[in-house]
Amino acid sequence: MAYKDLQEFVERLEKEGELKRIKNEVDTELEITEITDRVSKAYGPALLFENVRGFNMPVLINAFGSTKRMAISLGVDHLDEIAEEILDFMEIADQVPQSMLDKVKLLPKIAQVATFIPRMVRHGSCQEVVESNPSLDMLPVLKCWPEDAGRFITLPQVYTKDPETGKRNVGMYRMQVFDSKTTGMHWHTHHDGAAIYRKNCQQGKPTEVAIALGGDPAITYAATAPLPPGIDELLFAGFLRKKPVELVKCKTVDLEVPADAEIVLEGYVDPWERRIEGPFGDHTGYYSLADEYPVFHLTALTHRKKPIYPTTIVGRPPQEDCYIALATERIFLPLLKFQLPELVDMHLPMEGVFHNCALVSIRKSYPGHARKVMSSLWGMGQMMFAKFIVVVDEDVNVQDVSEVMWKVFNNVDPRRDTMIVDGPLDVLDHSAPMALVGSKMGIDATRKWVSEGHPREWPKDIRMSPEIVELVNRKWSEYGLE
Repeated sequence: MAYKDLQEFVERLEKEGELKRIKNEVDTELEITEITDRVSKAYGPALLFENVRGFNMPVLINAFGSTKRMAISLGVDHLDEIAEEILDFMEIADQVPQSMLDKVKLLPKIAQVATFIPRMVRHGSCQEVVESNPSLDMLPVLKCWPEDAGRFITLPQVYTKDPETGKRNVGMYRMQVFDSKTTGMHWHTHHDGAAIYRKNCQQGKPTEVAIALGGDPAITYAATAPLPPGIDELLFAGFLRKKPVELVKCKTVDLEVPADAEIVLEGYVDPWERRIEGPFGDHTGYYSLADEYPVFHLTALTHRKKPIYPTTIVGRPPQEDCYIALATERIFLPLLKFQLPELVDMHLPMEGVFHNCALVSIRKSYPGHARKVMSSLWGMGQMMFAKFIVVVDEDVNVQDVSEVMWKVFNNVDPRRDTMIVDGPLDVLDHSAPMALVGSKMGIDATRKWVSEGHPREWPKDIRMSPEIVELVNRKWSEYGLE
């Protein structure tokens, strides 16, 4: 389902009983965070703060903060529905038509993909108001945690263009507000936005940037998605919403943004200027440290006549980003299975803040198979950041962290079944002696074979016979235990 804009999504959340309007006056400095953190930890609703001290626009937060709301945002009943659709479309890439009939059968799918391509329009609600004196001071940007260096824009769609290929990139990077005209641009070195910035720096040119806030939530999600290189995030958003994203030209930069965004910031990042950015209370549950980052300069600010300011907070889980990560886990599992057919399921537990730990189940078919899977996963895109990969047999439910830990604590001989390697780490990892690089551990919690150095008999799991389970199920109400 495609939402016309963020406001239509808000209406849907309210209709589903998933949104609470807060009419009391609240402050952008810490107060909204404390309220939202309590609601998030209690698995509560999305919040629309309608009376924000010093500002005339409401603040929307925790809109993605549950499995149900994440599914609603992407127009499905269950996130696994999207995975099934991806598998269907992957047939296009996996099948070589052998006959004219085969070609004809693929045509509808190819034609459907073509309908997802973004398209230009002349006018958009995101430009209903063009500020004559653009200033970031008009936005109710939050200071989230006490030791944050300032106010941070936390839910931006950041648009750039590759100077060599002209291809668009959309990412999500936090932006510390330095003053009314400048912010930090927290481009991690591994991300595409940073690569585009480096290309422009080599040419001595500024990097033009547009930041969209709001629009169809599928676009916001697409900005976070770990897509394969070269895949347009807006094409992916079109696939999610089953309708192309409509774009308008920016006023001061050569970029396009979603026509129905709430707010758009336009500007550039200087190739030489850097400032200290941070600290920032991050999704790891710790403050990420201050460091030098590029600087964004505001050249234009446009918005709807009555915009909503969308934002999020991050911190010790559970928070809203947990459910965005859950969507990524379910949606991109088919791509991993496409490359690793032995993979049965994967879970990124929130305790591992998603990128630090991956639990995977496999159909084990040869000695050392678990180690092969670990090595393969570390070589796949953002899976390289996984500090811990735990591999279990196919009959283990990796969505149940307790069941996985039972297998780890009982099945693993630490000397034999762990593998430690060195490699890149996420910039937010504070445990490594050096930034961006450190050690990772793979844990093989599968049943061990003689050929893997375990000559002893491996015991069977304790399980009740199916006949007795069925008998007790049938007679349960007779026992008087309910």
